[in-house]
Amino acid sequence: MPATPEKPAPATPRRKASRHRGEGQWAVGHFTPLNGNEQFKKDDDGLNVRTRIETVYSKRGFNSIDPNDLRGRMRWWGLYTQRKPGIDGGKTAVLAPEELDDEYFMLRVRVDGGRLTTEQLRVIGGISEEFARGTADLTDRQNVQYHWIRIEDVPEIWRRLEAVGLQTTEACGDTPRVILGSPVAGVAENEIIDGSPAIDEIQRRFIGNPEFSNLPRKFKTAISGSPQLDVAHEINDVAFVGVHHPEHGPGFDLWVGGGLSTNPKLGVRLGAWVALDDVPDVFAGVIGIFRDYGYRRLRNRARLKFLVADWGPEKFRQVLEDEYLGRKLADGPAPEQPAGVWRDHLGVHRQKDGRFYVGFAPRVGRVDGATLTKIADVAEAHGSGRLRTTAEQKMIVLDVEQEQVDSLVSALEALDLRVNASPFRRGTMACTGIEFCKLAIVETKQRGASLIDELERRVPEFDEPITINLNGCPNACARIQVADIGLKGQLVLDEAGNQVEGYQVHLGGALGLDAGFGRKVRGLKVTADELPDYVERLLKRFQAEREDGERFAVWAARAGEEALK
Repeated sequence: MPATPEKPAPATPRRKASRHRGEGQWAVGHFTPLNGNEQFKKDDDGLNVRTRIETVYSKRGFNSIDPNDLRGRMRWWGLYTQRKPGIDGGKTAVLAPEELDDEYFMLRVRVDGGRLTTEQLRVIGGISEEFARGTADLTDRQNVQYHWIRIEDVPEIWRRLEAVGLQTTEACGDTPRVILGSPVAGVAENEIIDGSPAIDEIQRRFIGNPEFSNLPRKFKTAISGSPQLDVAHEINDVAFVGVHHPEHGPGFDLWVGGGLSTNPKLGVRLGAWVALDDVPDVFAGVIGIFRDYGYRRLRNRARLKFLVADWGPEKFRQVLEDEYLGRKLADGPAPEQPAGVWRDHLGVHRQKDGRFYVGFAPRVGRVDGATLTKIADVAEAHGSGRLRTTAEQKMIVLDVEQEQVDSLVSALEALDLRVNASPFRRGTMACTGIEFCKLAIVETKQRGASLIDELERRVPEFDEPITINLNGCPNACARIQVADIGLKGQLVLDEAGNQVEGYQVHLGGALGLDAGFGRKVRGLKVTADELPDYVERLLKRFQAEREDGERFAVWAARAGEEALK
């Protein structure tokens, strides 16, 4: 007997078919540009804009610059247009780019590993004085950053920098940016391993190389063999952290996928040990994964951290080994607890060769060309030809003989560069802010400098490690989420109901092996004018309520919300 036919299922409404475009990953065949940034990168490699700058734009002036070069490809050579003066923060997200653009540029000089000679620093200072109205900030990526640069002067600036071995190549853009390195690499007594040879080889092979000049977005690298964990490895796209392997000896623990901005993520360990000689190849493998598998459809998801979050560390390591290295990496140990609370190398420290290095702090990285030239002169007068910038907006003089140390410290302090710095001078950091940045909403540099002075006057007895980071917008260039006190710039209402500059507060963030993001206290926003009063009140509550040996971040995590307001 034939089977009874089944009753057909009721019809479901038909949905309009939509074509899934994917995430723009090259490795799965998605080569069609899905946004304007991907289109201009496909149209012409950003590295090629240098020729146009030298032969056309520097001769015909600002108005001759193609818009895709001006707001796109010129970043590949360290150039951003700066903010037009007089535009308040309320207009940052309202005005079109051409309305925010000034006819001057920010120019970023790469200082890979933070390594400078006195000759190089003197050239940096001279360029600042002649072409940048004296500006020359130290950044938290070990770079030096100029403002007020005219396009007509860029070729001459490049000539002077390159004559002493410096460059602006890929200092910005969707590229492998400056490589952070321990500022005491090769000299510290307690160093696990010197990563400088790997930094040099990565520079030689990959910086300015068209193979890696079109990434989904920026790519940040850190390499340090210091037990002080001094390069913020948790918030870089790739980081190599010094460790002792029980069988293979000193090498590096591999981390990937860190980054902050509006969607912060801490990097993750792959559990792999990397020998010094293998670091450049492993770097090429990680950046190759980012280039090929990274998300290119939406700019706000185009960082490596999103791919790592979706894949997980196990898959990422497998793809790295199978598709890019062609071999397995050795399993390895995690880094040990950081050596010391402060990781900025301030003060006087003995080197492994018996000489000394001396770390000092300007206010929030703000210096000028004349000061940098004086630093070079002071270092040379005390027998040093080498300096380092740090990932904390500080600087170090290397190779000082013992009999020269006291005189050097006095000379630096006379320039208001503190070797014996207060916790506030030592721990306060600020981004560029509204003075020059087109993304900023509030002022940061001067406010941070003033806050240091106020806190030194109001709570001179405070001697605990503290980090206070000010950012002019949500993008976290000054690492607000991982500071003890992180201040994110925004417009707020004062007591009279007027819209004024202010900050959303993040409390209790940290880097190190106990790394984590600060908490946001419900409803807590502070006007710029209230900021010194608020921070003073907060620090005094911490002093009154802390348990023996308790750090600020631990106290802030357990304190009630009322105590934090």
